[in-house]
Amino acid sequence: MTKHNGIADAGNTNDTAAPGRQPGLMNRRSFLCGSAVGIGALGLGGCVTSDGMSQTEAAMLYGPVPEEKFPIPAVDVTKVDPKYYRRTVRYETNEAPGTIIVDPSNFYVYRIEENGNATRYGANVGRQGFLWHGDAYIGRKAEWPIWTPPKEMILRQPEARQYAGGMAPGLDNPLGARTLYLYQNGKYTLYTIYSTILPETIGNGISSGCIGLLTQDMLDLYAKTPIKTKVVVLPA
Repeated sequence: MTKHNGIADAGNTNDTAAPGRQPGLMNRRSFLCGSAVGIGALGLGGCVTSDGMSQTEAAMLYGPVPEEKFPIPAVDVTKVDPKYYRRTVRYETNEAPGTIIVDPSNFYVYRIEENGNATRYGANVGRQGFLWHGDAYIGRKAEWPIWTPPKEMILRQPEARQYAGGMAPGLDNPLGARTLYLYQNGKYTLYTIYSTILPETIGNGISSGCIGLLTQDMLDLYAKTPIKTKVVVLPA
């Protein structure tokens, strides 16, 4: 995996209790793995095709998850282009079932299934200057993780310094409800696949190399993904 300019902004995390938040809470839009601020709403052109999913069906798939530690709200599916709704598709590959393939050019994450199929999820990816590609594996998983901004991010965004000791888990935490940590050769790359409650980010390049899925999609992928799962990030 190549880190553009050696910069990656997922930061350090751990699964233990976090210190309390300080006044002046930063929202997820400002610090979504080092994301740019002020992303506009998606332009949703065209209709759902016959083999796609209606907004009514999507609203059911992306409904609220109240039983979580921090209840997860329903996704406003009108803010997501229907082509990014979760679905099963044909995907020919030599990779083994269970492998995760990230296609940043098309804003998709695939989980390879049996018989030439894959579960496809819409994603947000690294913005210009932070794209990378290569092979990795899931070295760690976490539910409702703590987020700690890395030094590089604090230099670019000094207001992140207040979270140098870690941001507590919750809906405002940039890593969200579930996180898969990407490793190479036994070392954490600082890149993650994480969950977002911001539907307008899907289909956009916003992060410093991290890969974001809608929280409901991430719950699905996380439950199916064991440690050591191979991850392939294609060139953008």
